[in-house]
Amino acid sequence: MDSNNREKQWILRESGNPICTRELVQDLGIDEVLANLLVQRGIKNQDKAREFFSPKLNMLHDPFLMKDMDKAVDRIHKAIRTNEKILIYGDYDVDGTSAVSLVFSFLRTLTNNLDYYIPDRYDEGYGISMNGVDWAKKHNCTLIIALDCGIKEHLAVEYAAKLGIDFIICDHHLPGGELPPAVATLDPRREDCSYPYDDLSGCGVGFKLVQAYALHFNIPFERIYPLLDLVAVSIAADLVSVTGENRVLAHFGLKILNESPRKGLLSMIKLSGLENHRITIDDIVFKIAPRINAAGRMESGRMAVDLLTSENIGDAQRIGKAINDHNNERKNIDRKITQEAIQMVREWPDFTHLNSIVVYNPDWSKGVVGIVASRLVEAYYRPTIVLTKSSNGFISGSARSIAGFDLYEAIGACSDLLINFGGHTYAAGLTMREENIERFKARFEEVVKSKITKEILTPIINIDAFLEFRQITPKFFRLLKMFQPFGPGNQSPVFMTKSVYDNGNGRIVGSTTTSRGAHLKLELIQEDAPYRAVSAIAFNMSEYFNHLAAGEPVDICYTIAENYYRSLTNIQLRIKDLREGKDTSI
Repeated sequence: MDSNNREKQWILRESGNPICTRELVQDLGIDEVLANLLVQRGIKNQDKAREFFSPKLNMLHDPFLMKDMDKAVDRIHKAIRTNEKILIYGDYDVDGTSAVSLVFSFLRTLTNNLDYYIPDRYDEGYGISMNGVDWAKKHNCTLIIALDCGIKEHLAVEYAAKLGIDFIICDHHLPGGELPPAVATLDPRREDCSYPYDDLSGCGVGFKLVQAYALHFNIPFERIYPLLDLVAVSIAADLVSVTGENRVLAHFGLKILNESPRKGLLSMIKLSGLENHRITIDDIVFKIAPRINAAGRMESGRMAVDLLTSENIGDAQRIGKAINDHNNERKNIDRKITQEAIQMVREWPDFTHLNSIVVYNPDWSKGVVGIVASRLVEAYYRPTIVLTKSSNGFISGSARSIAGFDLYEAIGACSDLLINFGGHTYAAGLTMREENIERFKARFEEVVKSKITKEILTPIINIDAFLEFRQITPKFFRLLKMFQPFGPGNQSPVFMTKSVYDNGNGRIVGSTTTSRGAHLKLELIQEDAPYRAVSAIAFNMSEYFNHLAAGEPVDICYTIAENYYRSLTNIQLRIKDLREGKDTSI
């Protein structure tokens, strides 16, 4: 069964404190709905609202509040002063490659004795590899700065120390029981770290290192400010919270991305068709980041760093085109594998009784299994693991979860069947021996079944507020845009409007032959304002077309966005779900 056939539960969020809401309406002169959205986000007075709407760079925390920051700065300065060769090492995903690009871009203004290394997704896998350490030794590197990885890499760090190579670790993942023996370990999630914000991206931790170095050696902040476009890309791509310090970093990073992005990102912007758009977090998530990621999935993550550190527009365009071609290839592969995986699931005789999905094919591309797992979660809304055979003969794959279910904990309960695993609540990676697959599938299903509930298996749409179409004015939308950047912790508000109709211009768009279905392009009206149609798009909901074409009403929940078409912009509702009829339980 597909998620489109699985009824979603609509839940209306509790209103904020009505006294605070009324005061914000009066003090700021804004709509009550918008005032309530602020209060729901914990913004309960005029001063906090102004901070929220107008982030300032002085809101960034002192980087030296992070444990070991002084040690990291001292070790880097010693390397620069004595002309040691420094290697910047990072993961092959967007967060890792943007982090490497950021630190490399800064340090190359201080030293020429510098290089970077991205491990091969297929031959080396995630984290710090022995191959990477050997490469550092062969190329005379005596200091490795590891970004977006390393917090659990005891063996690799110990091995490097024996070879005379020091490590500085900059990570944002949860540490294990004991930290690796690095010269400095920067991770705001360390139990002994008192840094005020612990949800930085890996690139964000890299930026704090650069900020600390600049602060200590009186380098003007203006010198490091242009690096924030990379931080914004990492925040969006890694789905970290867009709250607190991340919201400030994302705000200014998006400003740079829209006004004067680095040459490599400008290349990606043009290839994504975004050059005439006001780029948002969603644009990064759905258009820019997948292209950058394609380098590591299809070729090498080093290509992404080559792009993001390019200082020549011609080189940036050439590398960007190559990466874009890889992304097109990646899309074809992930579409094919997704169809194969869905067909596999459909053929399981006991599928309706299972609470999890674990699929394996030795011929699938390791580079896209995470994407395929996400597609299966969209289709079947169950914790999902997609596995394939690696070049080393082991079985590896990616896992994705659903809201409210701790996937990392469930995989951990099967750890005796695994070689290794890592990740967090909603996404993880794992490796096992081939002979353990069936035992793992059975155990994982048992664990999921014992912990999951019917409520968790029901997709939930949290609705922030009721809204009438007459309230969607240009002023309302202008103020709503000031809630950006949206993302985890500050999601785009979801509104509900009851009893709306298509004005007769609705149509089906997109292919009906794809596994994900076609879409509805609608012009919606309400009875009390029949001459004011609002544009809307409903992805994968073409089954409602006949109902709407017959002039029947629907209730809708949606976000409000700006739609760009042929240099024109208009307000568009992006429908998350709709229900037939004139009333609902809400």
